Amino acid sequence: MLEFQSASLSYGGTKALDAIDLTIRPGEQVCLIGPSGAGKSSLLGLMNGRLAASEGSVLLDGKNLGELSGQELKGVRSTIAWVPQDLGLVPHLRVNQNVACGRAAKKGLVGLLKSLLIMGKGEKEEIASLLRRVGIEEKIFSRVDHLSGGQQQRVAIARALYQNPQIILADEPVSAVDPERAKSLVELLTGLAREEKKTLVMSLHDVSLARRYFDRVIGMRAGKIIVDGRPDEIGLEKLFRLD
Repeated sequence: MLEFQSASLSYGGTKALDAIDLTIRPGEQVCLIGPSGAGKSSLLGLMNGRLAASEGSVLLDGKNLGELSGQELKGVRSTIAWVPQDLGLVPHLRVNQNVACGRAAKKGLVGLLKSLLIMGKGEKEEIASLLRRVGIEEKIFSRVDHLSGGQQQRVAIARALYQNPQIILADEPVSAVDPERAKSLVELLTGLAREEKKTLVMSLHDVSLARRYFDRVIGMRAGKIIVDGRPDEIGLEKLFRLD
């Protein structure tokens, strides 16, 4: 369970997040909605420990992320998959190698290099199965920089699942694709997360996608949570003001 207790985040003299109180329970599907600069990326950064709260606390399963040692934080972060807006893929590596990078934190540098150079049979089969589930099994040996934007996003989703995380965090992962492709990718990721019983927190700009695919929508503006609830219980007018 993720808990924010009056958590704030400041950059210099600017407050990116202001006294956030929030609980996200295991298995929830949560969408963050809000304009650029609302604080969505900062909130996700606190969730996976990339950023540290300036005030207040962020807890994961009762552990205060701000009080963990570097090694402890590394262990916690290995349970959280991160899909950034730029996807974070390695362009010159093949698809199967990029997916294998999902376990970099658990394997360490030597273990990862071994997987990239000499991949075991079990690992090959697991990666092929994941690529089948995301619909690009035939691209398994293609270089990532030879794929379309939509195919690269599917590689990033497969990599996140290969990590076998408790939580998947996705920061506007469909911002660079057309509306139809965005719809199919959000549907894919939410569906897979539900099947795997993973907690999913995704930031989006598109209110219609949030309402259609998520159980819970959190609307943000100027570093604060403005609305929080089931999309069918939140007034359309309130949500579209945050698009």
